Amino acid sequence: MTPPPARRRRPAAGGGTPAHNLPRRGAVRRTQAITTYGVGSLIAVDQESFIVSGLDEAEQSWHGDESPRIYERRLARVLGVDYFRLPPASDDASKDGLRVRRFPLMHSCPECTDLQRHGDFNPPVGRSICGTCEVDLVPSRFVVACESGHLGEFPYWQWVHRSKDRRATPIGQCGGRLQLRSSGRTASLRSILVSCTCGQAPEVSMEGSFRRNALKDLGLKCRGTRPWLGTSASDKECGLPLRTLQRGSSSVWQPVLKSALSIPPWSSGRADPLAEHWDALRQYDSREHVEIYLKGAFKGGECPVPLDEVMTLLAAEREEDSNAEAAPTFDHRYRALRNKEYERLRSGNDEIEHSRDEQFVCETPLGDQSVLDPLGVTGPMLVKKLREVRALKAFTRLIDAESTTDSKEMPLSERPLRWLPAMEVRGEGVFLRLDENRLDTWEKATAVAARVDRMRTAHQRVLEQRADDPSRAVTSPATPRMVLLHTLAHVLINEWSLEAGYPAASLRERLYAADDMAGVLIYTATSDSAGSLGGLVAQGEPELLDRTIRSAVRRAEWCSSDPLCMETIVSGTDGTNLAACHACVMLPETSCEHNNLLLDRALLVGGALGYFANVLDY
Repeated sequence: MTPPPARRRRPAAGGGTPAHNLPRRGAVRRTQAITTYGVGSLIAVDQESFIVSGLDEAEQSWHGDESPRIYERRLARVLGVDYFRLPPASDDASKDGLRVRRFPLMHSCPECTDLQRHGDFNPPVGRSICGTCEVDLVPSRFVVACESGHLGEFPYWQWVHRSKDRRATPIGQCGGRLQLRSSGRTASLRSILVSCTCGQAPEVSMEGSFRRNALKDLGLKCRGTRPWLGTSASDKECGLPLRTLQRGSSSVWQPVLKSALSIPPWSSGRADPLAEHWDALRQYDSREHVEIYLKGAFKGGECPVPLDEVMTLLAAEREEDSNAEAAPTFDHRYRALRNKEYERLRSGNDEIEHSRDEQFVCETPLGDQSVLDPLGVTGPMLVKKLREVRALKAFTRLIDAESTTDSKEMPLSERPLRWLPAMEVRGEGVFLRLDENRLDTWEKATAVAARVDRMRTAHQRVLEQRADDPSRAVTSPATPRMVLLHTLAHVLINEWSLEAGYPAASLRERLYAADDMAGVLIYTATSDSAGSLGGLVAQGEPELLDRTIRSAVRRAEWCSSDPLCMETIVSGTDGTNLAACHACVMLPETSCEHNNLLLDRALLVGGALGYFANVLDY
């Protein structure tokens, strides 16, 4: 059977002109609008480079059927919005797409070697070629950014006209033109040469431009430019140090993604008819007061939501906020969101008890669960239907999105909006937990605690290095149960990829690791044909799950990089992994919640350390 054609989106350049007059520039997949090419990111199209415009401008194109609204009330409440929008449709019938702006503006001509702004080459309308040489222009390979998320052009003029003590001289009318050429001797920065025809400064290479203090030594600081919001969009001078980056570096843009599962009683997925009334309803505690308010709000008509359901939703919200010591913060509400998911996955719900519109169906398997007791695994659940909404909250530059604080996140628009871009995934999964008694005994072992403490110390050091104030750095989530659950999820995904025919990139983990949680959900992470065919749910039956876990753990005993992999004391980014590499437990980045950090298969199978070391059949 011929597969359906892939859905594509075509980013459009420019802003402010009617959509039908905007030239089309390439295509990206719909999901990439929040994961790879979201607001503020750079996208290379053929020989050109663009930056995706902010949501202020996106409101002109993200509308109607091309960008339908989706609803996930729990996540919307945490993020402070009313609803979400899917990225614009991308088929050939679409009238619009993502709006983008040309960036960087500095280009060079490989023929005449001039280095100047794109418009100064006098290119024909709609093309990016040198008006004199008629060859394709090359966008600047280098940009500058600061840790607050600002982005700017590399200061070529100051780099060339710096004095001998490496201090930049003020920009003046030297009367010359910048030129860029490659000596061709090596592929290093030393072979990229920049000069000025004024003759007042010698030709210099780009060597040294990536030093942490290279631009600081020139007396340059961030000016707060935000090109994705337009030429006039700039903060007051930021003042933070600037760093030189390759245009295609992953440090230029990292998304801050937040996600939630649709679980009862919030799992309808429909528009909320009481969206504008919840702030007022939250002020009332009694059923009578809520009923009086609703009668006044819907004069002459009946409230579209039954009173019992309204009270249930209000009670659920208050329960999520009840454990906060002060006013609930974003972090508290996001943790509470995970706690509710964990409770619902443990308790489950039967498909028979709900309508066909129910988006969350979680059932207890029919088989004998006691076969899992020797493994220290308990409570498997078959998640036959689930819906996940992933929203792009903000983005960061230079620093890891997981290690940043809210103050380092760059918003997607200049003014507050009541919506955010998001994607929804429908699929299935398997949920399992670890036996709490056995887990408590295992994680108190001195050797286990010492090994995880080594990882946590290394990870905390990385987080502090990336924070502007080390004392306010995000706390590392590394704990014995978190690392164990994380590594177990990876080996199970690898096992199901080999035995059940699922591509590893089509499966995703969702960890529930805290003092009162010890579970993992593995579910289909794509909405294609691998999403909901029932094959993954079938793997959750106890007898089959027992064989799968034993096989996965046995496979984790050996790595083609052993003994180096198992015996290493430093692995991963700055030592944030131990016995873990791409030959054994690492996964595609889209499948992992923690970017392949905090993994150690020794905690699964390593001698006296391994949680599963004593239950394998040899």
